[in-house]
Amino acid sequence: MIFGVDEAGRGPLAGPVVAAAVLLCDGGIAGLDDSKKLSASRRAVLEQDIKTRCRWAVGLADVGEIDRLNILKATMLAMTRAVDALAQTLGRDPVIVLVDGNRLPLWRYPARAIVGGDALEPCISAASIIAKEHRDRLMRAADVAHPGYGWASNKGYGSAAHLAALRTLGPTPLHRQSFAPVAQHFLQL
Repeated sequence: MIFGVDEAGRGPLAGPVVAAAVLLCDGGIAGLDDSKKLSASRRAVLEQDIKTRCRWAVGLADVGEIDRLNILKATMLAMTRAVDALAQTLGRDPVIVLVDGNRLPLWRYPARAIVGGDALEPCISAASIIAKEHRDRLMRAADVAHPGYGWASNKGYGSAAHLAALRTLGPTPLHRQSFAPVAQHFLQL
């Protein structure tokens, strides 16, 4: 009952922060690594394998929560939601939660933060993949709803194209108003 936890989407200018919690299956999953080190096609294959063979859950913090709480607290909230959802699905709490990074949410679970854990601990690697793939799908859908920002490719990060669109089109409801490039738009009004 060791859960791995990681997040995706702390740095972008738009969209939610997504966290995943994973309890690996017996025998594990071959080829796990930090999601950022894997190709999109390899992540997609691993995601399906994880979802089919392991137990997992996702937690989100939306843009409003990010702006109201700050990105760190919103990330901790998303992680808590993911772990709570997985524990509820399993009907019991984890023995320990391994979290990628150097900080832990304030929760009731025994936990350990591991810097670079997404490349060191397979359960965190699996969570990294689930979180990234989930968030990427959300941002591709957001790109259809809000064309012009390039979210299908930049996933909400501050690419040159995204920043140019922000200047010409203005922010959408999915933009994080507390992040400087978006906040600057409101200062110019």
